[in-house]
Amino acid sequence: MNKHLWAGIAEALAPQAALLSHTDQFAQQAAVMVLITDELSPQIIFTLRAKHLTYHAGEVCFPGGMWEPEDATLLVSALRETYEEIGLLPALVDVLGALPVRPTRSGTVVTPFVARIPADYSFKPNYAELDSLFRVPLEQFMTGLQIRMDTFEHNDTQYEMPAYAYQGYEIWGFTAAVTAELLMLLRPLLRVG
Repeated sequence: MNKHLWAGIAEALAPQAALLSHTDQFAQQAAVMVLITDELSPQIIFTLRAKHLTYHAGEVCFPGGMWEPEDATLLVSALRETYEEIGLLPALVDVLGALPVRPTRSGTVVTPFVARIPADYSFKPNYAELDSLFRVPLEQFMTGLQIRMDTFEHNDTQYEMPAYAYQGYEIWGFTAAVTAELLMLLRPLLRVG
């Protein structure tokens, strides 16, 4: 992708200055990294959580996790967890901004940070936490991977979100909702780019 497109993505993402200061308000919150490879045909990085885990076992997710008291910010949480899960060095993550905060089905409030990473990075998945790591080309989402619409209820409000399928992986729930939000943001930029 060209530098104008990356600048457009950064400009379109929600300003999240409040997330970059330390406060106890982050207790019981989490953060994930939506990683996009910097190449002609960019890809989004996803993980498949190990089936033996207590939470979200066997689900497709973005790397990330819960805020911990030693984390100065939610971004620090996301970078720390991403390194622990897939071995991506924080110094190689070019954070462009964040998508709006949203709750998971269990009620955890999650901040999705969006970042550009080198195309040729050799990940080191932590197989104690993950079954696999996979990439989905952005253009595949744009041409159609959606298989259905799911309806979820949270705090007496119903939400509809797409579900996607790619090479045997099913992307649904929170991860699909964040992906759909990113795709909506990218569509006009890709037409221009």
